[in-house]
Amino acid sequence: MIKKILPAMIGAALVAGVTNVAADVTAMGHIDTSIVYQDLDISGVDSTTNLVCTTCSFGFKGSEDLGNGLSAIFKIDFQYDTTERNAGGSLTDRDQWLGLKTGNLGQLRIGTISTSYKSHGAMIDPVYRTSVQGRDVGLQSVLQKGAGDAGQGRATNTFRYDSPTFAGFMVTGHYTMQSDNGITDTDNPWGLGGQWKAGGFLVFADYITSDAGGDDDAYKVGGRFGFSNFAVFGQYEVDGGLISANEGIQVVPGTGDGGDVWFLGGTAGFGNNLIYAAYGQGDDSDAVAFDTGYDSYEIVGVHSLSKRSKVYAGYAGLDPDGSNASRIDTFTLGMKHTF
Repeated sequence: MIKKILPAMIGAALVAGVTNVAADVTAMGHIDTSIVYQDLDISGVDSTTNLVCTTCSFGFKGSEDLGNGLSAIFKIDFQYDTTERNAGGSLTDRDQWLGLKTGNLGQLRIGTISTSYKSHGAMIDPVYRTSVQGRDVGLQSVLQKGAGDAGQGRATNTFRYDSPTFAGFMVTGHYTMQSDNGITDTDNPWGLGGQWKAGGFLVFADYITSDAGGDDDAYKVGGRFGFSNFAVFGQYEVDGGLISANEGIQVVPGTGDGGDVWFLGGTAGFGNNLIYAAYGQGDDSDAVAFDTGYDSYEIVGVHSLSKRSKVYAGYAGLDPDGSNASRIDTFTLGMKHTF
């Protein structure tokens, strides 16, 4: 798919010529800071209370009209921490890409890009990029976060194509090339996704693989339905070894599947207030002898101070099935601002 789209876009760019207007550049940012109290059900282990900055970021995005319906597009985004000065040593790159877009052919981007698998998970999380986001409390798998070239949520060295929308349908595809770190790497991860939107409905499906051979993939289906001030949503992720591998479990070929993850949630809105509740489970991975299964649930209240500023308070619980892990209770009070 990408091999066919790229020459067509390059050809359109050559036809467009160089008599174009200046690029339209927009500054953007996300600041989320919360007080988080966490209690582990382990004898002799104290509870902790910390300030947390959840994926705080700033950057720029823009486009330039190249003529004939073609635009050059770009995004550079950096993550930082408001509560821990220079945590991790420096700024961390997020999505950073350059691409071409046209209404007839869709868009093709090259760089470090969120996968469709991750993007669809974000679309059904009403508290995304807060301290109680689903990917951090077990409602969504590890494939919705992280960065790298082995099936993580943000894929490096990657081409991503998004088709135009037709009758509510669109498809996506991404392909990751070998890294430029000098290490021989024969794996080329890739993924495909599709969605349909109409009225209050959203339905999606995704497949992703690390191309490592053996048990190296995952797929999911999910969606959302909203009406008036209410919405219900959820997704089911099937582990073909990739979820287990990204959880740090050594996957033995032929035994790595089984760590499926699913959740169901709903929201109710009352004026500027939103109540969100969700429940999910992670199944026991077949790759290890001990039980990795768990139950996860949360309830969060959100109050919108404006279109860009919100305050929230909530509770999340993670209850492992196995005797070798402890229950985690998390309480949070935070504020989120976007620009």
